[in-house]
Order: sequence, then C-alpha cells, then structure tokens
Amino acid sequence: MADQAFVTLATNDSYSRGAMVLGMSLRNHNTSKKLVVLIGQQVSEPCQSVLKRIYDEVRVVDVLESGDTAHLAMMKRPDLGVTFTKLHCWTLTHYSKCVFMDADTLVLSNIDELFDREELSAAPDPGWPDCFNSGVFVFCPSMETYGKLLQYCTEHGSFDGGDQGVLNGFFNTWATADISKHLPFIYNLSSIAIYTYLPAFKQYGGNAKVVHFLGKTKPWSYTFDPKAKKITGSVHEATEHPTFLMDWWTLYSSAVVPMLQEQYGEKPFHSGCVERFALTLDDLRILCPKHLKKFQYCDMLTFESDQGENFSSLAQELQPELSSEERKEKWEQGQADYMGMDSFDNIKRKLDSFLK
Repeated sequence: MADQAFVTLATNDSYSRGAMVLGMSLRNHNTSKKLVVLIGQQVSEPCQSVLKRIYDEVRVVDVLESGDTAHLAMMKRPDLGVTFTKLHCWTLTHYSKCVFMDADTLVLSNIDELFDREELSAAPDPGWPDCFNSGVFVFCPSMETYGKLLQYCTEHGSFDGGDQGVLNGFFNTWATADISKHLPFIYNLSSIAIYTYLPAFKQYGGNAKVVHFLGKTKPWSYTFDPKAKKITGSVHEATEHPTFLMDWWTLYSSAVVPMLQEQYGEKPFHSGCVERFALTLDDLRILCPKHLKKFQYCDMLTFESDQGENFSSLAQELQPELSSEERKEKWEQGQADYMGMDSFDNIKRKLDSFLK
C-alpha cells in the first residue's frame, strides 16, 4: 500500500551507511512498501544523495532548531536530544501505518507482513523480556500521539536515557497486551542474544528475518577485504555474529560503495573496504598517476608483492605529488602518509640532515 512505509533514522554519515544497507536489504527482498529515512543536518551531501537513490523520502529533522512543541520540550530535557529526533517518525501522518527500524538492522527476508500488526507491536528485549526493544516496532503516525510522547518525555524522561525507556514508559501496557503485539524474536534478532543463549540461536537462528547489531561496535566500524572476504576489527565482537556481519559487508561493498564512489568523485573518502592489488614491477611501470586515481577511493590501500622495497619505492614515485599546503592539510586531518613521504624513516632522515 502506498500509505505504508518502513522508516529509519540516520543522525550522521556513519549511521547513514547503515541506513543505506538497510534500505538496500529491504529493496532486495522486494518490499511493496515505501521507504523513508529521517536524517540529521550533519549528514553530508554525498550521503544524502545516495540515500535519495535508495529511499522514497529523505526528510531532514533537527528538533534543536525547530520552533514547534518539540523545541519547547527540548529546552526542559536537553539530555534526550536523539530520542526527540526519533520520535519525529510519528509526524509522518501522510502514512497510515509504519514500521520503524534502527539503522543498525539488516533485513534477511521479506517482512511486509509486519504491517498486519497494530501499534505498538515490537519484539521483547534480550536483556529484560518484559520490555520491548525499540529497534523494530510497528506504529501509526499521529500528531496527537507525537504531542503526548513529547509531554511524557518532559514530565517523566527516560528510565534508560534513550528512546527505548521513553517508549516503554509511554506504551506501558505492552507486557500485558494481546500476544499479537509481541513480535516473534526472529523480527529483531539481537547480536547480544546470539552468544548469551547459543543453543536457541542454533535451533531458531536460521529462521531470522531481521538481525539487529546491538552494542558499541557497529558493522561499519570494521574493515572488510572484498577479495579475501575477510572482516577485521575487534576479534571478539566480530566472531559473535560472523555470518550476519559478512552479509552486511557483502551488500555494502557491492551495492553501496559504488554509489558512494560516484558521489564523492575524485574526493577521497574512507569506505571501510581494503583494496589489494597484486601487481608486478612491469605492470606498475606502465601505469601513470592518472590510472592510479582510482586508488584514492580507499585510504587503506595496500600493494601485495614479493619484490620488496623496489616495488614500494616505485609505487610511491608514481603517486601524484602533494604540495606543501596539501600535505599540511592532510596532517591536520590525521591523514599523513605514514607509509610514504611521512614515514618515520623519512622524517628521521630530514631531522638528521637539518641537525647536521
């Protein structure tokens, strides 16, 4: 139905990339619903452009600068800034029913059947099952509900400091509500639950429809080698849900990164993907800086060769030289060429020469 939509929120570029993967996963599983993303003003133009290619509606929300009732509530409870931003989903009144999904979720199969549920339907939280997890929930946009939620925030705050505490406090009959409002856990399979109750995951995990990457380390916090199909980062956390992490990175590297590359053009950006080029000296000699421009799409580029320092020095010579001003700017941005001109050996050599 045209008046039903999946909704997510991205407050910055990092969460925007999560929203991009979420949107692509919904598209890939043939959802018939509209896709909406609420974004903060901090989201860059390139990321906004990619989101507009994936989502039907991209709406900028910033309660800090609005003149509505949210602004008045914010003045009394500034600690709940992000929470107020999420509550904006109730203002999407041109939709009759929506499913909100956090940007750190990934859809594994079609979930359009969730729109058969009523407000407020959600899955239990793995930490305290009598509360629902606010990463996935069914709701009906309403300015009346929005106003009441803001009033609740102002008067009661949040017992956990975030949106989940607010929503559980406001929709406080969920625990005793009709079972139809309790979504099966497969619609919000949290990464935490995988390793806290591994037998259950082994039994039912194959039926999961949505995986939720809870915790401080998000999928986009890792590094991925598309060629080797290898994820690197926190070894402990990466092994908690390796299959789902691989699904996330495979979709991101194949579908999202090319769109980001188009938007950034020749402007460098960190995609999180490692590119490895196995070249011989003869191969490299026929390359020129123009051909090497594509390497700038990833600031974690590595060359693989068994020909040692001669290869590295030649690769360095072929890279376009930066002006003093450009090098200074990169240093200030924390992007020094530690493997090349700004390596420890080169700096030491310069200092020795100066002191002599």
